[in-house]
Amino acid sequence: MFELFNPHGAERTLLATTPNRWDWVLLPLVLAVLMAIGYGAMQMVQPFAVGEATDISLDPSNLPYYLLRTILRMFTALAFALLFSLTFAAVAAKYRAAEKAMIPLLDILQSVPILGFQAIAIAPFIALFPGNLFGVECAAIFAIFTSQAWNMAFSVYQSMRTVPPELNEAARVFQLSGWQRFWRLELPYAMPGLLWNMMMSMSGGWFFLVAAEAISVGKQDIKLPGIGAYIAVAIEARDGMAILWAIVAMLSGILLYDQLFFRPLLAWADKFRFEESQGETAQQSWLLDWGRRSRWMRALSDRIWIMLRSTLGWFVARPGTVATRTAAKPLNPLWLRLWGWLLIAAALLAFYGLLVFVHSQVGWHEVAHVFGLGLITLLRVLLLIGLASAVWVPIAVWIGLRPQYSQRVQALAQFLAAFPVNLMFPLVVFVLVTLQLNPNIWLSPLMVFGTQWYILFNVVAGASTIPNELRLAADNLGLKGWLKWKRVYLPAIFPSYITGAITASGGSWNASIVAEYVTWGKTTLMADGLGSYIKQMTDVGDFHRIALGIGVMCIFVMLLNRFFWRKLYLLAEDRSEE
Repeated sequence: MFELFNPHGAERTLLATTPNRWDWVLLPLVLAVLMAIGYGAMQMVQPFAVGEATDISLDPSNLPYYLLRTILRMFTALAFALLFSLTFAAVAAKYRAAEKAMIPLLDILQSVPILGFQAIAIAPFIALFPGNLFGVECAAIFAIFTSQAWNMAFSVYQSMRTVPPELNEAARVFQLSGWQRFWRLELPYAMPGLLWNMMMSMSGGWFFLVAAEAISVGKQDIKLPGIGAYIAVAIEARDGMAILWAIVAMLSGILLYDQLFFRPLLAWADKFRFEESQGETAQQSWLLDWGRRSRWMRALSDRIWIMLRSTLGWFVARPGTVATRTAAKPLNPLWLRLWGWLLIAAALLAFYGLLVFVHSQVGWHEVAHVFGLGLITLLRVLLLIGLASAVWVPIAVWIGLRPQYSQRVQALAQFLAAFPVNLMFPLVVFVLVTLQLNPNIWLSPLMVFGTQWYILFNVVAGASTIPNELRLAADNLGLKGWLKWKRVYLPAIFPSYITGAITASGGSWNASIVAEYVTWGKTTLMADGLGSYIKQMTDVGDFHRIALGIGVMCIFVMLLNRFFWRKLYLLAEDRSEE
């Protein structure tokens, strides 16, 4: 657990740089990846004028190029999301005053739908890069970032707050500074959950890809070359064959980056599991095995590890001092009280601004109507999260306890989580129209289709960190059935489940914009709800009512998180400290 930047052999003499056969095997792969990245990056800075039509062809031969552009956007957004998550979680977990503002802020940010971020971001980014496509690319990357960052931040924050007491005591014994503690203890402990949430974030990016690449706010209609824009054009044209080709391209892309990126990372991160024995259940990666056999790659990795390890000496604990604790640092009660009053004053000021906006722009009757729609969507969210938990928690625990099976279902789970709900519109419209079903009931499952996987991925990550010793002890004591779940499995995965449920809940509110307003060609099905209201106002470009809908959605998500999920979150922290 204390080995993130102290790998075996980092201090040994660097290997000779004479290439072996594994170097020649990896060289074409590395060059191909670098060339693809370079070519895609060049295409992102083409000349562009606002109002200029972007041609998106439904010819399947263009899909490899569109796939390249989409994956570049998603990995760029993922890099920024990772940086944001580590910084956010470290500050929020260590400083109580910052935590009081940052966690509610994260609740607000995850509740703002991607259309809300897009409406705010598109104009500034275009103005920042006039006459260049890079401004629109930045707006799309920012939109994808907003679908990736929040669950990663929650995952790292939850892990840092629930580090086992024995590891905290070891950090104090070794007199680790805050910087050393983060890299040697907190980040390694958070690594399994973070990697599974990174995979979920990539899948979340696919889920909202149509909104990110086919930008349509008011009279602005811009389509960037990519799989999302291809899907949007195929839906407009009612081209079922093009949608099938898009599904094939998505599956190919997911399999590609699963094998080249996530599978090696998961296999590498197996050493951070909180247990001694891994045995035959450890993750495997052919690419990681090739890299370890390659002289060039081993020499390069050794140099990188030595440089990273040297940074641990920058901020060392002074002799006789106590290392920074995982729990938030207590401050002077007077400062905490003053900070609390400042937050209350800021909230009251925001509330006053909201009252002025409502009174002057939309009217109180409209507010009452939107709150009623929010209650309908709230009922759908709670019901669907409950059903998804009942289905996926047992399955996720079974997978997490058997890493040899998790490798087999990993790519499939990513594909299912990434499957954009828009691709189901043809089937949904056909079934509902043919059978004359009520959209208020039968459109609801679409809300949780892309967000239930947050529960699956987080619980798999939590179950995979249950020590083998604990499982063997339970077997020796004869624990079986519900008693074993009650005493071992559920307490162990409870913090991870709460993290997944919080992000799944926030994602379901966002997904309501897509799920409650379904269009296929000229056929439109609408369900009553807040998501449908926001989508309708977005189509007509009524920014005042868009802001009202987004504001009400933020209020509902914040209240749900504050008075329901946060209580469970604190319970999970208390259990981890026992």
